Amino acid sequence: MYEAVNGLLGILSAVFQGYCMQYFYGNFLERRMKNRRINDLAAAVLYGVLRLAAGTVMPQDSGGFGCLIRLVLTVSVTTVVSSVFYKAGRKIWFFLTAVFLAVSEMGIFLAYTFGQIGNALIVLWGWCAEKEYIVSGSVLSAFVYITVLGTNSLTCMVSALVLYGVLRGVVQVFQEKSREISNTELLFLIAPSLTGVLICCLLRGILVTMEDGVQRQIYDRYPSFVTLVPTILILSLLSIVFGVKLFWDMICRNRETISRIMLEQQVSSLQEHLSEMERVYSGIRGMRHDMKNTLSVAMQLAAGKESGGEEELKAYLEELNRTMDRLEFRFKTGNMVADTLLNMKYHEIIGIIPDLQMDAEELRFSETLFIRGYDIGIILGNALDNAMEACRRLKEKEPGAETFIRISSFRKRELLFLKVENSFDGRLAGKAQEEFPVTDKADRESHGMGLANIKRTAEKYQGTMDYKVRERVFILSVMMKNERKE
Repeated sequence: MYEAVNGLLGILSAVFQGYCMQYFYGNFLERRMKNRRINDLAAAVLYGVLRLAAGTVMPQDSGGFGCLIRLVLTVSVTTVVSSVFYKAGRKIWFFLTAVFLAVSEMGIFLAYTFGQIGNALIVLWGWCAEKEYIVSGSVLSAFVYITVLGTNSLTCMVSALVLYGVLRGVVQVFQEKSREISNTELLFLIAPSLTGVLICCLLRGILVTMEDGVQRQIYDRYPSFVTLVPTILILSLLSIVFGVKLFWDMICRNRETISRIMLEQQVSSLQEHLSEMERVYSGIRGMRHDMKNTLSVAMQLAAGKESGGEEELKAYLEELNRTMDRLEFRFKTGNMVADTLLNMKYHEIIGIIPDLQMDAEELRFSETLFIRGYDIGIILGNALDNAMEACRRLKEKEPGAETFIRISSFRKRELLFLKVENSFDGRLAGKAQEEFPVTDKADRESHGMGLANIKRTAEKYQGTMDYKVRERVFILSVMMKNERKE
């Protein structure tokens, strides 16, 4: 009965470890099978079977070189299962393997330490028998039997909870599962895990020693280790989780710094450009006003003559007048910043894609617009840059494809809604759990900030940003509250 229960606990423990393994690897790596459930179930079962086989070859209490052999077997089992069911061609695989190995090993030792409670209870039952508080041998045997089974169950439960809890914590903290990490980042991430593995190897070597042919535990010689060892293990487990959290905090701060610098550069460039454009267009408006007056006088003079040459002069001056009427912005939205950006971006993209259709007829800003001009510029500038880049990529892949950018806006009470639609190749990089699509450019740390800047700017006005894809059309929507800020 005792062996049967212990065997069942071993099987359940191995299967649960397999479940944790497929959960952990499946959150980071792409599955080889199309059916996700079958892939994960097969991975969990295979891991459990191989782990049971490895435990038969090299039991938990193996000392000396046995602990190293057991460690190698565990790594081999994890490598085989992850290679069979997951595409493990990225550096992140080394991080996953180091973390899973460290947490599973430390969970076992932490559970073993908690199992000392059972040893203390057995000593207590023996003391009770000596004092004749327990007079029946069968009762004493029952107490010892229940204590041993309860201790084994407790150790399995603690080991399972530690394994699942720490792995889940790492999954939640590691935000972008598809991110490629550098060699330096990999070393930073796996250092706590490797330290934990070495601690476990050390514990396997000194936990049980032989004195005069009798096995003695280190806890018998050094009772303080009963609290010291679990404290070290818990701190090592926390260092794994908080090491990953620190890593992502640094990544987020770095991205925020880069994004803020780019935003400041955009604002500075926009302000300089607006000042220059305002000066130029003021001069053009003045020239247009003077020319129209001159043409008006010339046409009146020409109208008073009767010769054919004067009729030709009149027609020429009328055509010149119509040309002057067209000497204005192509896009008129009621906002100078938006007009400048639209005209500037239009001439920029037309030089690359001559047949691109850019429509901003439904983009209008009222005179009661309380949103600052440079914030409008940040939103439109980033949105247009992304749309132009998407159209350029589409044209490179499909030269005959239709490319367009449509910008519109509408007001609903105090809310202002902006919408930018553009054609694209229909492919968005990134995973579903990530907030924004990943840029296709090589330098992902300094690019791909456009949508983040748009969202950050919209949030200044208690607004937000969202996007969706309809067939091969990317639709960006921005909502902001149009109210006066103190």
